[in-house]
Amino acid sequence: MKTIHVILSGGVGSRLWPLSRKSRPKQYLPLFDNKSLFELAVERNKLVCDELYVVGGIDNYQLSREILAHLGISHYQEIVEACPRNTAAAIAFAAFEADPEDILLVTPSDHLIENETLYLKAVDAAVALAKSNFIVTFGLPPKNPETGFGYIEYDVNEVISFREKPSKVMAETFVNSGNFLWNSGMFCFKAGVFLDELKNYQPEVYAASKTVFFKKNGIYLNELLSMEIPSISVDYAVMEKTKKIKVVPSYFEWSDMGSFLAIYDQIPEHDIRKSGSNLPLNTKKLVEFVGVENLILVETEDAILVLNKNNAQDVKKVYERLEKENPEYLK
Repeated sequence: MKTIHVILSGGVGSRLWPLSRKSRPKQYLPLFDNKSLFELAVERNKLVCDELYVVGGIDNYQLSREILAHLGISHYQEIVEACPRNTAAAIAFAAFEADPEDILLVTPSDHLIENETLYLKAVDAAVALAKSNFIVTFGLPPKNPETGFGYIEYDVNEVISFREKPSKVMAETFVNSGNFLWNSGMFCFKAGVFLDELKNYQPEVYAASKTVFFKKNGIYLNELLSMEIPSISVDYAVMEKTKKIKVVPSYFEWSDMGSFLAIYDQIPEHDIRKSGSNLPLNTKKLVEFVGVENLILVETEDAILVLNKNNAQDVKKVYERLEKENPEYLK
Protein backbone atom coordinates (compact mmCIF):
# COMPACT_ATOMS: atom_id res chain seq x y z
CA MET A 1 0.00 0.00 0.00
CA LYS A 2 1.41 3.35 -1.09
CA THR A 3 0.22 6.89 -0.49
CA ILE A 4 0.07 8.74 -3.80
CA HIS A 5 -0.33 12.47 -4.29
CA VAL A 6 -2.68 13.07 -7.21
CA ILE A 7 -2.39 16.67 -8.32
CA LEU A 8 -5.13 17.96 -10.63
CA SER A 9 -3.67 20.66 -12.84
CA GLY A 10 -6.20 21.16 -15.61
CA GLY A 11 -7.97 24.34 -14.49
CA VAL A 12 -7.87 27.59 -16.47
CA GLY A 13 -8.33 30.13 -13.63
CA SER A 14 -10.99 32.19 -15.41
CA ARG A 15 -11.55 34.48 -12.41
CA LEU A 16 -7.90 35.58 -12.52
CA TRP A 17 -7.97 36.85 -16.12
CA PRO A 18 -5.97 38.64 -17.52
CA LEU A 19 -3.10 37.20 -15.44
CA SER A 20 -4.32 33.65 -15.95
CA ARG A 21 -4.41 32.55 -19.59
CA LYS A 22 -4.91 29.25 -21.38
CA SER A 23 -1.19 29.25 -22.18
CA ARG A 24 -0.27 29.76 -18.49
CA PRO A 25 -3.14 29.21 -16.04
CA LYS A 26 -3.04 30.59 -12.52
CA GLN A 27 -1.49 27.49 -10.94
CA TYR A 28 1.72 28.12 -12.93
CA LEU A 29 2.10 31.84 -12.21
CA PRO A 30 5.08 32.61 -9.91
CA LEU A 31 3.07 34.85 -7.61
CA PHE A 32 4.31 33.61 -4.21
CA ASP A 33 7.96 34.47 -3.57
CA ASN A 34 8.65 33.48 -7.19
CA LYS A 35 6.97 30.11 -6.66
CA SER A 36 3.77 28.92 -8.31
CA LEU A 37 0.84 27.26 -6.59
CA PHE A 38 1.63 24.06 -8.51
CA GLU A 39 5.19 24.09 -7.19
CA LEU A 40 4.05 24.72 -3.62
CA ALA A 41 1.52 21.87 -3.80
CA VAL A 42 4.14 19.41 -5.02
CA GLU A 43 6.64 20.43 -2.34
CA ARG A 44 4.04 20.31 0.44
CA ASN A 45 2.82 16.82 -0.33
CA LYS A 46 6.26 15.26 -0.90
CA LEU A 47 6.43 15.14 2.89
CA VAL A 48 3.55 12.66 3.22
CA CYS A 49 3.33 10.79 -0.09
CA ASP A 50 5.41 8.02 -1.66
CA GLU A 51 4.61 8.85 -5.28
CA LEU A 52 3.26 11.66 -7.46
CA TYR A 53 0.66 11.48 -10.23
CA VAL A 54 0.03 14.60 -12.34
CA VAL A 55 -3.30 14.73 -14.16
CA GLY A 56 -3.37 17.69 -16.54
CA GLY A 57 -4.46 18.91 -19.93
CA ILE A 58 -2.75 18.74 -23.27
CA ASP A 59 -2.39 22.55 -23.20
CA ASN A 60 -0.36 22.77 -20.00
CA TYR A 61 1.36 19.48 -19.16
CA GLN A 62 4.66 20.90 -20.42
CA LEU A 63 4.40 23.64 -17.78
CA SER A 64 4.09 20.95 -15.10
CA ARG A 65 7.14 19.20 -16.50
CA GLU A 66 9.19 22.39 -16.40
CA ILE A 67 8.41 22.97 -12.73
CA LEU A 68 9.06 19.35 -11.75
CA ALA A 69 12.40 19.44 -13.58
CA HIS A 70 13.26 22.65 -11.71
CA LEU A 71 12.46 20.84 -8.44
CA GLY A 72 14.68 17.92 -9.45
CA ILE A 73 11.74 15.50 -9.56
CA SER A 74 12.00 12.95 -12.36
CA HIS A 75 10.04 10.01 -10.97
CA TYR A 76 6.30 10.62 -11.36
CA GLN A 77 3.34 9.44 -13.43
CA GLU A 78 1.69 11.68 -16.01
CA ILE A 79 -1.84 11.42 -17.38
CA VAL A 80 -2.52 13.94 -20.15
CA GLU A 81 -6.16 14.67 -20.88
CA ALA A 82 -7.04 15.48 -24.49
CA CYS A 83 -9.99 17.60 -23.37
CA PRO A 84 -11.40 18.55 -19.96
CA ARG A 85 -14.08 16.16 -18.66
CA ASN A 86 -14.26 17.49 -15.09
CA THR A 87 -12.92 16.07 -11.85
CA ALA A 88 -14.78 12.74 -11.62
CA ALA A 89 -13.05 11.46 -14.75
CA ALA A 90 -9.69 13.05 -13.90
CA ILE A 91 -9.63 11.27 -10.54
CA ALA A 92 -10.82 8.02 -12.11
CA PHE A 93 -7.81 8.05 -14.46
CA ALA A 94 -5.47 8.31 -11.48
CA ALA A 95 -7.34 5.53 -9.66
CA PHE A 96 -7.02 3.21 -12.67
CA GLU A 97 -3.28 3.95 -12.75
CA ALA A 98 -2.86 2.96 -9.07
CA ASP A 99 -3.24 -0.37 -7.28
CA PRO A 100 -6.68 -0.78 -5.65
CA GLU A 101 -5.23 -0.64 -2.12
CA ASP A 102 -3.15 2.48 -2.74
CA ILE A 103 -4.23 5.61 -0.87
CA LEU A 104 -4.81 8.60 -3.14
CA LEU A 105 -4.44 12.09 -1.70
CA VAL A 106 -6.17 14.22 -4.33
CA THR A 107 -5.46 17.94 -4.34
CA PRO A 108 -6.01 20.80 -6.77
CA SER A 109 -2.86 22.50 -8.01
CA ASP A 110 -4.10 26.03 -7.31
CA HIS A 111 -4.62 26.20 -3.55
CA LEU A 112 -2.49 28.18 -1.13
CA ILE A 113 -2.00 26.35 2.16
CA GLU A 114 -0.07 27.61 5.17
CA ASN A 115 0.81 26.10 8.57
CA GLU A 116 2.46 22.86 7.54
CA THR A 117 2.07 21.21 10.94
CA LEU A 118 -1.72 21.49 10.93
CA TYR A 119 -1.84 20.42 7.29
CA LEU A 120 0.12 17.24 7.98
CA LYS A 121 -2.08 16.51 10.99
CA ALA A 122 -5.20 16.72 8.81
CA VAL A 123 -3.64 14.49 6.14
CA ASP A 124 -2.66 11.89 8.75
CA ALA A 125 -6.26 11.81 10.01
CA ALA A 126 -7.59 11.47 6.46
CA VAL A 127 -5.20 8.64 5.57
CA ALA A 128 -6.22 6.74 8.72
CA LEU A 129 -9.89 6.97 7.72
CA ALA A 130 -9.08 6.04 4.12
CA LYS A 131 -7.31 2.89 5.30
CA SER A 132 -10.64 1.89 6.86
CA ASN A 133 -12.29 2.16 3.42
CA PHE A 134 -13.87 5.57 3.91
CA ILE A 135 -13.93 8.32 1.30
CA VAL A 136 -12.62 11.44 2.99
CA THR A 137 -13.00 15.12 2.24
CA PHE A 138 -11.30 18.03 4.00
CA GLY A 139 -13.39 20.87 5.42
CA LEU A 140 -12.21 24.29 6.64
CA PRO A 141 -13.96 26.39 9.31
CA PRO A 142 -15.44 29.34 7.38
CA LYS A 143 -13.95 32.75 8.08
CA ASN A 144 -16.71 34.70 6.38
CA PRO A 145 -20.00 34.08 4.51
CA GLU A 146 -18.27 33.32 1.21
CA THR A 147 -20.69 32.64 -1.64
CA GLY A 148 -18.07 31.22 -4.00
CA PHE A 149 -17.46 28.02 -2.01
CA GLY A 150 -19.48 24.90 -1.33
CA TYR A 151 -20.27 24.04 2.29
CA ILE A 152 -20.34 20.80 4.30
CA GLU A 153 -22.79 20.38 7.18
CA TYR A 154 -21.04 18.12 9.68
CA ASP A 155 -20.80 16.57 13.15
CA VAL A 156 -17.25 15.56 14.16
CA ASN A 157 -16.27 13.36 11.16
CA GLU A 158 -19.80 12.69 9.93
CA VAL A 159 -21.11 14.48 6.84
CA ILE A 160 -24.74 15.50 7.24
CA SER A 161 -25.14 17.27 3.92
CA PHE A 162 -23.35 19.10 1.12
CA ARG A 163 -24.56 22.57 0.14
CA GLU A 164 -23.55 24.17 -3.13
CA LYS A 165 -22.52 27.82 -3.44
CA PRO A 166 -25.16 29.60 -1.34
CA SER A 167 -26.72 33.04 -1.41
CA LYS A 168 -25.23 35.65 0.91
CA VAL A 169 -28.07 35.24 3.40
CA MET A 170 -27.77 31.45 3.42
CA ALA A 171 -23.97 31.65 3.75
CA GLU A 172 -24.38 33.90 6.79
CA THR A 173 -26.76 31.35 8.30
CA PHE A 174 -24.24 28.56 7.70
CA VAL A 175 -21.38 30.51 9.29
CA ASN A 176 -23.40 31.62 12.31
CA SER A 177 -24.61 28.07 13.03
CA GLY A 178 -21.09 26.72 13.58
CA ASN A 179 -22.15 23.44 11.93
CA PHE A 180 -20.66 24.04 8.50
CA LEU A 181 -17.24 23.85 6.88
CA TRP A 182 -15.97 25.16 3.59
CA ASN A 183 -15.56 22.36 1.07
CA SER A 184 -11.86 22.41 0.17
CA GLY A 185 -11.99 20.21 -2.93
CA MET A 186 -9.32 17.90 -1.44
CA PHE A 187 -9.97 14.18 -0.97
CA CYS A 188 -8.39 11.00 0.32
CA PHE A 189 -9.40 7.37 -0.35
CA LYS A 190 -8.25 4.00 -1.61
CA ALA A 191 -8.16 3.87 -5.39
CA GLY A 192 -10.33 0.75 -5.49
CA VAL A 193 -12.90 2.14 -3.06
CA PHE A 194 -13.31 5.27 -5.18
CA LEU A 195 -13.71 3.28 -8.39
CA ASP A 196 -16.30 1.01 -6.76
CA GLU A 197 -18.34 4.01 -5.64
CA LEU A 198 -18.00 5.71 -9.04
CA LYS A 199 -19.17 2.52 -10.75
CA ASN A 200 -22.09 2.30 -8.34
CA TYR A 201 -23.31 5.90 -8.66
CA GLN A 202 -22.06 6.96 -12.10
CA PRO A 203 -21.66 3.79 -14.19
CA GLU A 204 -21.45 5.73 -17.47
CA VAL A 205 -18.58 7.88 -16.18
CA TYR A 206 -16.84 4.79 -14.82
CA ALA A 207 -17.18 2.76 -18.02
CA ALA A 208 -16.22 5.57 -20.39
CA SER A 209 -13.24 6.64 -18.24
CA LYS A 210 -12.02 3.04 -18.05
CA THR A 211 -12.20 2.69 -21.83
CA VAL A 212 -10.29 5.94 -22.35
CA PHE A 213 -7.63 5.06 -19.79
CA PHE A 214 -6.86 1.58 -21.07
CA LYS A 215 -6.78 2.74 -24.69
CA LYS A 216 -4.41 5.62 -24.04
CA ASN A 217 -1.28 6.11 -26.13
CA GLY A 218 1.46 6.17 -23.51
CA ILE A 219 0.51 9.07 -21.25
CA TYR A 220 -1.91 10.63 -23.75
CA LEU A 221 -5.67 10.06 -23.66
CA ASN A 222 -7.67 9.84 -26.87
CA GLU A 223 -9.76 12.92 -27.65
CA LEU A 224 -12.64 11.25 -29.51
CA LEU A 225 -13.08 8.63 -26.80
CA SER A 226 -12.72 11.26 -24.07
CA MET A 227 -15.66 13.21 -25.46
CA GLU A 228 -17.86 10.20 -24.63
CA ILE A 229 -17.21 10.70 -20.90
CA PRO A 230 -20.02 12.62 -19.15
CA SER A 231 -18.57 15.83 -17.72
CA ILE A 232 -19.40 15.86 -14.00
CA SER A 233 -17.59 16.96 -10.86
CA VAL A 234 -16.50 14.40 -8.30
CA ASP A 235 -18.73 16.14 -5.75
CA TYR A 236 -21.89 15.48 -7.76
CA ALA A 237 -20.71 12.08 -9.00
CA VAL A 238 -19.59 10.48 -5.74
CA MET A 239 -19.14 12.71 -2.68
CA GLU A 240 -22.78 13.78 -2.36
CA LYS A 241 -24.06 10.22 -2.87
CA THR A 242 -21.70 7.77 -1.20
CA LYS A 243 -22.50 6.31 2.22
CA LYS A 244 -18.77 5.99 2.91
CA ILE A 245 -18.13 9.72 3.18
CA LYS A 246 -16.26 11.25 6.13
CA VAL A 247 -14.92 14.74 6.69
CA VAL A 248 -11.76 15.85 8.47
CA PRO A 249 -12.23 19.33 9.97
CA SER A 250 -8.95 21.05 9.11
CA TYR A 251 -7.41 24.12 10.71
CA PHE A 252 -4.52 25.04 8.43
CA GLU A 253 -4.66 28.35 6.56
CA TRP A 254 -6.29 27.76 3.19
CA SER A 255 -7.30 29.73 0.14
CA ASP A 256 -8.38 28.41 -3.23
CA MET A 257 -6.78 31.52 -4.78
CA GLY A 258 -9.74 31.62 -7.11
CA SER A 259 -10.15 35.37 -7.33
CA PHE A 260 -8.36 38.68 -7.08
CA LEU A 261 -9.98 39.18 -3.68
CA ALA A 262 -8.13 36.06 -2.48
CA ILE A 263 -4.85 37.52 -3.78
CA TYR A 264 -5.64 40.87 -2.11
CA ASP A 265 -6.28 39.11 1.20
CA GLN A 266 -2.94 37.28 1.00
CA ILE A 267 -0.93 40.49 0.64
CA PRO A 268 0.00 41.96 4.05
CA GLU A 269 -1.58 45.28 4.95
CA HIS A 270 1.84 46.93 5.26
CA ASP A 271 2.85 45.87 1.74
CA ILE A 272 3.81 48.94 -0.28
CA ARG A 273 1.71 47.70 -3.21
CA LYS A 274 -1.47 48.40 -1.27
CA SER A 275 -2.82 51.93 -1.52
CA GLY A 276 -5.46 52.19 1.17
CA SER A 277 -8.07 49.62 0.18
CA ASN A 278 -6.85 49.63 -3.43
CA LEU A 279 -4.25 47.45 -5.13
CA PRO A 280 -2.38 47.59 -8.46
CA LEU A 281 -1.13 44.21 -9.71
CA ASN A 282 1.43 43.23 -12.34
CA THR A 283 2.09 46.75 -13.53
CA LYS A 284 5.40 48.59 -13.82
CA LYS A 285 3.65 51.93 -14.03
CA LEU A 286 2.93 54.32 -11.20
CA VAL A 287 -0.73 53.95 -10.25
CA GLU A 288 -2.46 56.55 -8.06
CA PHE A 289 -5.99 56.01 -6.74
CA VAL A 290 -7.99 59.18 -5.99
CA GLY A 291 -11.44 59.24 -4.47
CA VAL A 292 -12.06 55.51 -4.96
CA GLU A 293 -11.99 52.51 -2.65
CA ASN A 294 -11.77 48.72 -2.90
CA LEU A 295 -10.38 48.76 -6.44
CA ILE A 296 -7.91 46.30 -7.96
CA LEU A 297 -6.14 47.23 -11.18
CA VAL A 298 -4.50 44.41 -13.13
CA GLU A 299 -2.30 45.08 -16.15
CA THR A 300 -0.82 42.73 -18.71
CA GLU A 301 0.82 43.41 -22.06
CA ASP A 302 -2.49 43.35 -23.92
CA ALA A 303 -5.20 44.02 -21.32
CA ILE A 304 -6.17 46.07 -18.27
CA LEU A 305 -8.79 44.95 -15.78
CA VAL A 306 -10.26 47.26 -13.14
CA LEU A 307 -12.63 45.74 -10.62
CA ASN A 308 -14.19 46.36 -7.26
CA LYS A 309 -12.61 43.67 -5.11
CA ASN A 310 -16.03 42.74 -3.72
CA ASN A 311 -17.10 41.76 -7.26
CA ALA A 312 -14.11 39.50 -7.80
CA GLN A 313 -16.26 36.48 -8.66
CA ASP A 314 -17.70 38.37 -11.64
CA VAL A 315 -14.40 38.31 -13.53
CA LYS A 316 -15.46 34.86 -14.72
CA LYS A 317 -18.29 36.55 -16.65
CA VAL A 318 -15.74 38.69 -18.48
CA TYR A 319 -13.77 35.55 -19.35
CA GLU A 320 -16.89 33.81 -20.64
CA ARG A 321 -17.83 36.83 -22.77
CA LEU A 322 -14.34 37.04 -24.23
CA GLU A 323 -14.50 33.34 -25.09
CA LYS A 324 -17.33 34.20 -27.47
CA GLU A 325 -16.33 37.68 -28.65
CA ASN A 326 -12.52 38.03 -28.39
CA PRO A 327 -10.93 34.64 -27.66
CA GLU A 328 -7.50 35.95 -28.69
CA TYR A 329 -7.35 37.69 -25.29
CA LEU A 330 -7.54 34.33 -23.50
CA LYS A 331 -4.57 32.67 -25.19
